[in-house]
Amino acid sequence: MTARTPAGAGEPLTPTVPVPPAPALLRAAFEASTEAMLLCTSDEHLVVLANAEARRLVPGLLPGDDIATVRLPALSRATAENTDSFRYSDGGRCVYGMRRQLDDRHYAWFLRDHTDAHEREAALEIERSRTAFLAEAGRRLSASLHVRRCSRTIVELAAAHLADAAVVVLPAKRRQSAWTRLAPGRPVEEGTQREHRLADVPGLLEALGGFPPIPSRWLDAGQAPDWLFPAGLGPVGALLVVPLPGNAEPAGALILARFGAGAVFSDQDELLARVFAARAGAAVSAAMLYREQVDTTAVLQADLLPPELPSLDGFELTGSYQAAGEALRIGGDFYDVFGPTGDSTDTVIALGDVCGHGPEAAVLTGKVRQTLRALRLVQARPEAMLKVLNEALLQSGRRHRFVTMVVGSISRAEHGRVRLDLASGGHPAPLVLRNDGVVEEVPTSGTLIGVMARTVVHPAAVELAPGELCLLYSDGLTEARGGPSGGEQYGETRLRHALSECQGMPGAATVERIRQLVSDWARGGNQDDIAMLAIRAPSRTPLSLRGGGVPAASPYLITAQQGSRRTRARS
Repeated sequence: MTARTPAGAGEPLTPTVPVPPAPALLRAAFEASTEAMLLCTSDEHLVVLANAEARRLVPGLLPGDDIATVRLPALSRATAENTDSFRYSDGGRCVYGMRRQLDDRHYAWFLRDHTDAHEREAALEIERSRTAFLAEAGRRLSASLHVRRCSRTIVELAAAHLADAAVVVLPAKRRQSAWTRLAPGRPVEEGTQREHRLADVPGLLEALGGFPPIPSRWLDAGQAPDWLFPAGLGPVGALLVVPLPGNAEPAGALILARFGAGAVFSDQDELLARVFAARAGAAVSAAMLYREQVDTTAVLQADLLPPELPSLDGFELTGSYQAAGEALRIGGDFYDVFGPTGDSTDTVIALGDVCGHGPEAAVLTGKVRQTLRALRLVQARPEAMLKVLNEALLQSGRRHRFVTMVVGSISRAEHGRVRLDLASGGHPAPLVLRNDGVVEEVPTSGTLIGVMARTVVHPAAVELAPGELCLLYSDGLTEARGGPSGGEQYGETRLRHALSECQGMPGAATVERIRQLVSDWARGGNQDDIAMLAIRAPSRTPLSLRGGGVPAASPYLITAQQGSRRTRARS
C-alpha cells in the first residue's frame, strides 16, 4: 500500500509513498504508547497484546497468558469480578487500572503507574503534618513565660509527635538538675537529679554543653539508666538527645526515646527534632530570663514598697498604697515610719509624692526614704528634715524631679491624747477627724522639695483626743478622675465628707472605706499613685462612766503660724 498525494478537485489521490499494512502500524503505535495497555479476549480472558509499559508494570507478562495468572493480583481479581477499575498499592507501588470494551470479542486494560505521584503526595502530607506540628508548638510554647509550664508543654508535644517518651533536662543549679518527663500510660512527672548522674545518659552532657547533637545511630540505647524512664516500658530501642539552644548558653536538653527492638530515628526525624528543639529552647530561655527579671524586681520592690507598720504603744497607725500600674506595684507615692531611736521617744512619720510614677519615680522614692532614715538617726526635727532633703535633691542634679511631702513626729500627751508636730513641703495638708464628726485641716504649708535653693516651711502641731484621727494622703486621692462624666476629680470636698462619715470607726476601717470610695469613683482605673497614712488615738472608756470627775476637754490645734480651719461635712 502506498500513500497518495493531493490532486486537483475531483481527481483521485495518487499513491507516492509505500505505507505498511494497517495491523503492523497499529501494533507499532500500541507498542510505543507510554500508557500500559493489555488487549484481551472476552471469552477466555487471554492476553493478545501487551505493550512495553505493560510488561514493565507486570513482569513476565506474555501474549497468550491467562489474565487470571498474571503477577498483578488486583488485575486478576478485577477481571474475575468483572469490574471496570481497580487500585493497587503494595511495596511502595501504586497502580490504577481501567477496562474498556472494544468489541464483542475483545476488551483492553489501561494501566497507570502512580507510584511517583503517590510518593509526592505522601511527602507533601508528611511536610504538611510537620508544618502543622511546628505551628502548634510555636503557639503553645509562646503562651507561657513559666519555666516548669514550658517544660511540660515540650514533653507533651514531643511525646505526641516525635517519640514514645520525652524528657527535658535543665542545666544544673546547686549541683541539681530539674527534669520533666512524659512516658506512655503515665502523667507528666517532675523531679531533680544530681549533676554527676547526668553522665549516665549517652550524649546528655554534650547536649547540655551546647555541642551539636550526636546522631541516634551512634548512641547505645541500652545504656539508658533506670532513673531516665520508668520500669515496665520495655527496652529502649532508639535514643535521641538534642540540645535546647538558649540565649548565649544552652537552655537544657531534650531526650527522646522509642521503645521496641526495631525502633529507629530516621534522618528526617532527627532533623524535625532539631527544629523543634530550637523553638523549645527559645521558649525555655525566655522563661528563664523572665524568671530572673521577676526575681530581681521582687528584690528591688522589697526595699521600695511601703514598710510594714510597727505596733506602737499609745496610738494606731494604718497605711494604704496603690500604684497607678497593676503590673508594677511600686511608684512615686510613699509613706514610712521610723520608730524611737536613741534618747528620743518620738515616732517619725513621712508621706510624700515624687513627681511622676513608675520605676523611675520609685528609684527616687527609695533615695528620699533612705535620706529621711539617716536624718532620723541624728534626731532632726520635721522641718529640718525637709530643708536637708531639699539640699540633697538639688545637689543630685535631678532638676526635673521634685517631691512634695509631709513629715511629722508623734508623741504621747496627757489624758490619752496624741501630739503630732507636722511640717509640709508643698503637700496637701493633713485632715483631722474629730469625735463630733468635724473635719479640720492642719495648717501646715511649705515650698516644693528639690526645686528652689531656699525652702520655706510652716510647721504646725495638733493634738488628737482618744478616738480622733489624722489622715495624711497624696494628691492622687483627690485628683482621681471618674464620676458620672468620667473626667471629674474626686476632690477635697468629697474626701472631707467621706472622712466625716467615718466618725468612730477604727483607723483601718476608715482608710479602707476611703480607698474603696475613691476606687468606685474612678471605676477601678487609677491614673496616679495613691498613698494614705492614718494616725489614730485609741478610744478609751470615759472617766465619767468609771466615777471620775474629769470633764471632757475640747480638742484643739496648736500652731504658732496661723489659725486653725474647722469644717463640718454636711450630708
